[in-house]
Amino acid sequence: MVGGVRGIFSTEKTYSASSRLDGLKEPRPELMATDDERAESPDFDALTDPKELVSGDRTRDDFFDAVLGLDSPATVSEVADRAGHGVDAAREYLEWFERMGIITQVTESPATYERNQEYLHWRRVQKLREEYTTDELLSRLETERERDESYGETFDVDSPDAVSITEHASDTDRAVEDVWNDASAWKTTRRRIGLLERALTAGPENATEERTAV
Repeated sequence: MVGGVRGIFSTEKTYSASSRLDGLKEPRPELMATDDERAESPDFDALTDPKELVSGDRTRDDFFDAVLGLDSPATVSEVADRAGHGVDAAREYLEWFERMGIITQVTESPATYERNQEYLHWRRVQKLREEYTTDELLSRLETERERDESYGETFDVDSPDAVSITEHASDTDRAVEDVWNDASAWKTTRRRIGLLERALTAGPENATEERTAV
């Protein structure tokens, strides 16, 4: 069991908040969750889908889906093919998405782009800060860190990436699928810890211009 929440901002763990995003603005009173809404722990699966941030136009949605699906830098024409629209429209939306911080340009000639996962994480962090108090986030963080420690003891490794699925299944006489599910759940726990720590460490200053533009 993890004793208290002391040291939650330690940089010793790979999932620490050392790379936190500064500058998140405090939510307006009308954006804060009600007492009833705070009665339950944060539901990570119910957080705002990033797609809602730019939805409303079919062409725009198509391009947004296309850039979210990028797992490596892509050219304008490749994004156009993914979205099923023309190159000129792709160039226009890519420039707009870049200004918003949703994607980043990797090369200039030819121009290639990749999704900015950090931006999507930032949106989820902001959502947590708007809906839950510091005490509630600390409580949830404590729960997730205890779960993380439990997984570490179960697999006897320091990271879910170090888990040997087949070897652990053989050693424990468990189904490979069950071990894989547990290892995946551990990765999810690590991601939740990162989001909660960033929500707790983000400063009260105004967000940067590119992030508040949404």
